[in-house]
Amino acid sequence: CMGNICRSPTAEGVLHAIQKRHVPDLKLRVDSAGTHARYHLGEQPDLRSQHAAKLRGYDISGHRARMVTLEDFELFDFVLAMDTENLSQLKRMRSGSGRAELGLLLDFAAHSGYRSVPDPYMGGPAGFEQVLDLVEEGVCGLLRSLCDRQGLVFPDSVSGILKANARR
Repeated sequence: CMGNICRSPTAEGVLHAIQKRHVPDLKLRVDSAGTHARYHLGEQPDLRSQHAAKLRGYDISGHRARMVTLEDFELFDFVLAMDTENLSQLKRMRSGSGRAELGLLLDFAAHSGYRSVPDPYMGGPAGFEQVLDLVEEGVCGLLRSLCDRQGLVFPDSVSGILKANARR
């Protein structure tokens, strides 16, 4: 995302937690960064993001905002953006180098009805809840895809569990 204090640390925290709980044999290296994080470098996630995440059992308080680097395009297999504006920025930053596949997190959430995860920063609590809903769906799709590639099984029940937790 842009500042690396709302959407992307939420996605990082959700991905870590779901992978650890449901597919611990899937080995991942996950990190989040922002395309405009210089505004928030070193800061914790927005308190509203932390609060919404904590209500669903995710602790993202240990994250510190950082900028995307050219090294990220070499280190990671995927560099996923939260929205099309940040995806365009990532494509410009990468400038042809690096092995990472670029895309949107919600490319892995075909049934979400969204292409981008809306930025909740200027809104209220409902926006942070929506971010979690979409991120959980995208993360489940991403994990399912990664499990398929590695010959592992991602439990079908996980999406249902998350939806039930979101309704509480």
